[in-house]
Amino acid sequence: MTFTLAVDFDGTCVEHIYPETGQDVPGAVECLRKLDRAGVQIILWTMRSDQELEKAVNWFTEKGIKLFGVNNNPTQHTWTNSPKAYAHYYVDDAAIGCPLADNPSGGRPWVDWNEVETILAHKMNSEYL
Repeated sequence: MTFTLAVDFDGTCVEHIYPETGQDVPGAVECLRKLDRAGVQIILWTMRSDQELEKAVNWFTEKGIKLFGVNNNPTQHTWTNSPKAYAHYYVDDAAIGCPLADNPSGGRPWVDWNEVETILAHKMNSEYL
């Protein structure tokens, strides 16, 4: 089964300093690359728009992580007109229950990608993560 993962950007992939692009959140690039290599369809799911959105898309490109969609699931138009991007799982620093790690600089906590990887590997029954 192919899994689709919707991933927020600020506070999830990079430190939350919007509208700037923060430093990479520890473990984000490595985990997202593993997911990409395992065939997970990654959707960038962010409030960014215009130039700020372009910077986020470029971040994925520069890191060698393929995006399946940007703020949408390109296949869902066949069964719904909903603007909400359908995914099996959503990773967002503002989501209740999403594992967070303390930001050593004292800023907002960010996603704990080590925990996310463990959870997704279990959910996906995957040996690739």
